[in-house]
Amino acid sequence: MKPAAADGENAPQGRPAPDNSPAPDHAPIRDHAPSADHAAAPDHTASAASEPDTVPTPKTPRRRLRTWLGENPSRHSPPFARHRWLRLLTYLLVAYTALGIGLGGGEQLGEEYRFTTAVGLLLGLVQGAAVVLAIWRPVPAWAVSLAGAVLTALLARPHLGTDASAGVNWPWPAPVLLAHMLVLLLLALRIGLRGTLGALGASLLVTWVLQGVIGAQRYSPTCLMAIALFAVAVLIGTVLRSRSEARTQLARQTTITAEERARRALLEERSRIARELHDVVAHHMSVISIQAQVAPHLVENPSEELRENLAGIRNNALEALTELRRVLGVLRSEGPDEPGAVDDTHRLSAPGTGPAPHAPQPNLARLDALIENTRAAGVEVAMKTKGQPRGYPPGVELSAYRIVQEALSNVLRHAPGAKVTVEVLHYSHGICLDITNSRPSRPAPPSPGSGHGLLGMRERAAMLGGHVLARGEREGGFRVTAFLPRDGTPAPTGLDLPAVFRNRPPSDSTPDPYRPEPPTGDQAP
Repeated sequence: MKPAAADGENAPQGRPAPDNSPAPDHAPIRDHAPSADHAAAPDHTASAASEPDTVPTPKTPRRRLRTWLGENPSRHSPPFARHRWLRLLTYLLVAYTALGIGLGGGEQLGEEYRFTTAVGLLLGLVQGAAVVLAIWRPVPAWAVSLAGAVLTALLARPHLGTDASAGVNWPWPAPVLLAHMLVLLLLALRIGLRGTLGALGASLLVTWVLQGVIGAQRYSPTCLMAIALFAVAVLIGTVLRSRSEARTQLARQTTITAEERARRALLEERSRIARELHDVVAHHMSVISIQAQVAPHLVENPSEELRENLAGIRNNALEALTELRRVLGVLRSEGPDEPGAVDDTHRLSAPGTGPAPHAPQPNLARLDALIENTRAAGVEVAMKTKGQPRGYPPGVELSAYRIVQEALSNVLRHAPGAKVTVEVLHYSHGICLDITNSRPSRPAPPSPGSGHGLLGMRERAAMLGGHVLARGEREGGFRVTAFLPRDGTPAPTGLDLPAVFRNRPPSDSTPDPYRPEPPTGDQAP
């Protein structure tokens, strides 16, 4: 018999082999070298095994060290990463300083310590290269600068025994001191406080060893000056880094807060619309279903055709109710993929809103109570009504109430001390609302509003076939004008209500050549 093949080795082409490998938590794949059989596997197998969701990428010692030091992953130092021109200017200044340290510092080292020109130039160029390297790799640059400083001090020590060397700076000559200070500054801009303090401590320890332990015969000590300058450089770099991180964090938090606020406002509006659809549409569909079920019993000897038609009406009403509940579940959920978005039709997704109330929804009869509540809040409101109510559908009355309510809420939030006029005009084909406020008497306090109020009003009107126009007034006030048709059909063409809204409210009696004649007869308020 032929020995059994390994899993997946002789699997038919086009059919995936069974996955009998242990979970990644029990047998990490990357800890073992791939065999020859696995090396010959198809490309899709190798790519699937390298996905980050399946096999986590191990941290190398270099990456662990960067994490421990708190190094900024950006290619640029935090204060210089915001604007390109600022980065270029900084790079030019650093390059110019590094060139001056490399050339001028090398010549100065040769004169003070009696080095040859080549040795002095080489030591100066080492410090200049460390300054340039510190822009991108501050930790290696700090090590190079410190090693160059130690080498310079040790090479200069034999030349410090004469009287001429009594005024020579040691162990930190001026070019080396300046270069190392710049490296520490750039280091503090790129890595965290832990790594910065470690580098500062190592530099101070080397300074103490050179001057306090090794020492020299005749020189001008620079230990205290080096300690002070290094500490100042680290302090400046740490402050700039912390300020940049705080600004970035604040901008990120502000963006998250604004997005969350807009999301919550949208969810609340969706929940409100869902609640009103449930109260108005679902009620009527339920009534239709019940009436269709009862109707055959009210007729003596109903025909089979009548029974079938009434049964069809009832079934269609029940199907519409089912679809409506499904839509309500989506509206009341945070997303269509959320568990329970379809079945849980009584839950509100907005936090803190609680269950949907079962109290009757407001209508036009409660506008007076709304006006009184607004007056009790300190707003001067005048209400005018023209025409007689003509029995609007519940959805029209509810949307009219909500539009007036939202407009008054906007006045309370954004126009403190303003006077408000609410005008309600009843037409035979619909209702017109005009809410106007004057210029506020004092500045409005900061408001957490997200700007979805006007959007909600427009959505309510559009759902009924109407429209809402909102615009500022020349005198500094604001006006919201809405038209809601009675039966969901647009306004008669003879009225051209949008053109009226663009010029002045329908209650304005001033003649306007761009608007039609006012309605007469049955259409008059």
